[in-house]
Amino acid sequence: MNIFKLTKMTVVTVGLAISSFSAHAIDWVIDGNDSQLNFVSIKKINIAEIHEFKQLQGSYDSQGQFILAIDLASVDTHVPIRDERMKDFLFEVSKFSTATITATIDTDLVDAIAEGASDRFTVQANLDLHGVIKPLTLDVIVTRLVGAKLSVVSTQPIIINADDFALAAGLNKLMELASLPSISQAVPVSFYLTLKLK
Repeated sequence: MNIFKLTKMTVVTVGLAISSFSAHAIDWVIDGNDSQLNFVSIKKINIAEIHEFKQLQGSYDSQGQFILAIDLASVDTHVPIRDERMKDFLFEVSKFSTATITATIDTDLVDAIAEGASDRFTVQANLDLHGVIKPLTLDVIVTRLVGAKLSVVSTQPIIINADDFALAAGLNKLMELASLPSISQAVPVSFYLTLKLK
């Protein structure tokens, strides 16, 4: 599995900038109850709908290893039959149950963020989705929160192209099943992630 490399001004992925209150030996986990990852589908050229994944897990350890796992079977479009079709024909969760982002992160890079303060970072990340790994550039705002927490928020949508991740055939199947003339292959994704001490 690929990991991205950080430069002096580069911090986490879809993740994340991770802050440690001591220089080392602190483990963090993503708070799934206080995190969101949304995506927008566009059908019939100009009808946009917002969806989300309900199950996000991840960790950042004292060795600087970060992982974010998105449970694709937790997709929630607010239409149960569409959820099932996405799981079966688009994501093919029986074969590809999880989308994963990984990183090696130098904790010293974000220790300078004071409690209550924020900083903006550009992140070179890799996304493993549907058996394909592709690099992404993410712009995030990182805030160290009161109570030993850290938030990481996307400052602008990330555009995922379905064809880049071998998802175009699945989109075509969804169009056929729903009798739709079009579903956009360009999918905007945004996120809000909260990390807490393990």
